[in-house]
Amino acid sequence: MPGAASVIARRGLILLVTFVLIVIVVSAIVEGTGYSKDIYEAMIREIVRGEVMALRRGGNITEEFIRQYVENRTLQLRIEFGLIDEHGNEIPPYRRMWNLVYRTLTFNFTSTDKVGVANVVPMPAPAPIMDIIAAVLPRTILIVTVGEVIVIILALLIGPRIAYRHGSLADRFVVAYAAIITAVPLWWLAMIFIQVFSYNLNWFPRDLRGVVSVLNNFWNDPLNNFIQLIWYISLPIIVFVIWSIGSWLYGLRAMLLRVIREDYVMAAKARGIPEKLITRRYILRVSLAPVITSVILALAGSIGGMIITESVFNWPGMGTLYYAAITEGDSQTLLALTVIYVGVYLAARFILEILYIIIDPRVRVR
Repeated sequence: MPGAASVIARRGLILLVTFVLIVIVVSAIVEGTGYSKDIYEAMIREIVRGEVMALRRGGNITEEFIRQYVENRTLQLRIEFGLIDEHGNEIPPYRRMWNLVYRTLTFNFTSTDKVGVANVVPMPAPAPIMDIIAAVLPRTILIVTVGEVIVIILALLIGPRIAYRHGSLADRFVVAYAAIITAVPLWWLAMIFIQVFSYNLNWFPRDLRGVVSVLNNFWNDPLNNFIQLIWYISLPIIVFVIWSIGSWLYGLRAMLLRVIREDYVMAAKARGIPEKLITRRYILRVSLAPVITSVILALAGSIGGMIITESVFNWPGMGTLYYAAITEGDSQTLLALTVIYVGVYLAARFILEILYIIIDPRVRVR
């Protein structure tokens, strides 16, 4: 195991360096284009405006005091946000970039003053970006990640049997289904299901934003709210499973067909070994590494949500937050989402490196 530990440590270090380099590149782009400066200035104005409103409500305040307060507070905040130094000199973009790199690596993404971004939760603006992400991430997990898990389970149960019966009616059906369903945009399929099952049949809710109140008050009435939650998430999960299962079955089938044609599988069939045992011991076991790769990366990718599909369902998840940040020009939130997504992906890669070593000890010496 010392050899395995050194391999894991080396690859973990490579992934960590990769993460830092990505943060540096993204920070350079954000600061170099001037987006972050505009965001900081807008945030400062919003903070000062809110504090001035609180002062005016607090009692009799002279306009001269307000003017001095605004001037001093703005100067203080510009220093805190790294726009100017203590002597009032503007800090150049290349120095601000490193401040942004530090804040990003410490997950200090400050707040956003964009009302459209905060309304995804919803929260009053300005709102802490990490609080917004923490609120919408579980919602994406509820439909996209759960849907991905259901698809993976179904694919692992059905895929090997389809591949084992290569050329059968079921095999031809899977190939045809995969070809047809992957040609259909997911958002279009979602619109059809919403029209039929939400508007025409009234089986599911028309607007899924109501899930926010269900989640916020879940523990007040757990049983009833759980039923309500199932009602809200059922339609998007059904659509996602119908659309995704075709490509998963086809991909798994193609992956396993190469193994099934190997001589040792043919020999196992000739010896009369039961089909389930051949599938488990001779096919899935050999294909474990690529299957696990597909599963781990698919689950990691599901964290990012689906922008268009979530917008069609009006589902307040990560995809909707991405869309709101793009349309509002909120570079700080976009940076936070990008960094978190990259971090999740690299963490998934690190988990895969560990699993590869467990599955195939030959990896240790590479």
